[in-house]
Amino acid sequence: MDLTTTYLGLTLKSPLVVGAAAPLTEDLANLRWIEDVGGAAIVLHSLFEEQIRRERLELHHHSEFGTDSFAEALTYFPEPEIFHLGTETYLDHIRQAKAMVDIPIIASLNGSTLGGWVDYARQLEGAGADGIELNIYWIPTDLDLSGADVEQDYLDIVKAVKQTVSIPVAVKLSPFFSNLANLAKRLSEAGADGLVLFNRFYQPDIDIETLEVEPNLILSAPQDQRLPLTWMALLYGKLPLSLAASSGINRAEDVVKLLMAGADVTLLVATLLRHGIGHLQSLEQGLQRWLEEHEYESLAQLRGSMSQLKCPNPSDFERVQYLRAIQSYQPIWAPDYPVRQ
Repeated sequence: MDLTTTYLGLTLKSPLVVGAAAPLTEDLANLRWIEDVGGAAIVLHSLFEEQIRRERLELHHHSEFGTDSFAEALTYFPEPEIFHLGTETYLDHIRQAKAMVDIPIIASLNGSTLGGWVDYARQLEGAGADGIELNIYWIPTDLDLSGADVEQDYLDIVKAVKQTVSIPVAVKLSPFFSNLANLAKRLSEAGADGLVLFNRFYQPDIDIETLEVEPNLILSAPQDQRLPLTWMALLYGKLPLSLAASSGINRAEDVVKLLMAGADVTLLVATLLRHGIGHLQSLEQGLQRWLEEHEYESLAQLRGSMSQLKCPNPSDFERVQYLRAIQSYQPIWAPDYPVRQ
């Protein structure tokens, strides 16, 4: 069974791509394991500009503290293994990953300034990354910032990065835009090679005993795939973009659904954190088995077959589906409850 697909212009042996998650990709041994059990490509954990700036400030503080009073203090310069600069560590990780595996390595970048996006993207390309995923993780909170201004920031980042690098660039989006279809079109015109749908915002929680705001990581659940599935189906075939589906992909059947909707690849994170990297092999076997049982000759025959462009009733992905859904729900009634006269 031919499972090959194309993502960001890269030919992959299957649509099973490991998404950006530090527990899966920080350890180089894991990268070899991912390749051995069927991973088609790896998106590395994100390089965060803010984290690098913070580390540099800490390094500056520790290296300068006391030097105005005691010249000998210069001998207490921090050891590099304690205060390392994240950029070079990340670039080395790319180089070692490229030397270790044959599958594509895609770097993930989360910048906070336009200059940072451009500078780090250039360095990621120089280190040998096969592509870059722009992880634009940003929650606008400025009351005077319009939706149009937010979208323009995304477009400016993509244009600037694409003018700097020659490797393919994907944009990881959240679903929170007034017209995602229009933004997708404009990102394509700005030079984006692909979209990753969707980024999940990790909302904090409140500890009511300690009165502290705490991080709260909840892994994606199967129902989370519905949103990317909907937008895969709506965008498929309408723009010259690669489409990567993210969130809620746990079983081979989930992969099948998203490919039918129009995804080029499926990004796997939560299911591998739950079941281990070896679960990739089960997913690949399950995908092959499903295709054979349903008499498909290749993945290409499946992809986009249930998109809006090819669906017998295109309105199924729009308002009519909302009406059907709410009309089909049956509440639980108490049959013996007396009816008021």
